[in-house]
Amino acid sequence: MSHRSALITGASSGIGAALARQLAAKGTEVVLAARREDALRELAEAIQAAGGKARIEVLDVRDPERTEARIRELDQQHAFDLVIANAGIGGTRWSGKLSWADCKPIVEVNVCGAIATLTGALPGMVERGHGHLVGISSVAQYRGLPGAAAYCASKAFLSVFLESLRVDLHRSKISVTDVRPGFVDTPLTEGMKSLPFLVELEKAARTIARAIERKRKVLVFPLPMAAVGHLLEVLPGAIYEPVVRRGRK
Repeated sequence: MSHRSALITGASSGIGAALARQLAAKGTEVVLAARREDALRELAEAIQAAGGKARIEVLDVRDPERTEARIRELDQQHAFDLVIANAGIGGTRWSGKLSWADCKPIVEVNVCGAIATLTGALPGMVERGHGHLVGISSVAQYRGLPGAAAYCASKAFLSVFLESLRVDLHRSKISVTDVRPGFVDTPLTEGMKSLPFLVELEKAARTIARAIERKRKVLVFPLPMAAVGHLLEVLPGAIYEPVVRRGRK
């Protein structure tokens, strides 16, 4: 792995924790950022016991100003080669009962928190002339799904934001990777009734780590979900909307 140092948000569990273990095993010093200090310490100790290097940073990405400022401070100390905006939350609600209170936490974490993470890392990477920014989006970004208006929109925002970064930064030697997983066996998917093509957590982390190493622009996985996502993207609304409405019943 070509990255000397990396910051990962949402690192206390799920994809963030698994990615941290993958990166640390290849020699990357990881800074683990999340709200839950106990979980971060447990993960850092496990990484260190396995011979890796890990530090923790208690950080709540729902405060974007604090997040951006703190990541810039940390970057001055660590000169991050890699920053992964992984922190994310889900939520479902029938749109007929949807309120701002339902949408607010999803927007705060998935949109504001992700942007603050990435923009916090940008000044240092631009000044050094290299770096790698990664955002964990979702196949849900392709179309609006029933009961998931805020979640789908938040991931669509992130994917488009990452694409714009990549276009702007193409001469700066800063890589940008948009990761769009399907269903992964994490706390986020617990309790869901239908999980087609569910991917085991460590396998998902290995897939993402390989894509980062290869500097992939966009990673959509698993393959069947990638095919579904691309199909949904091109379906006209006159076909798509009746289909998903029937599937919701």
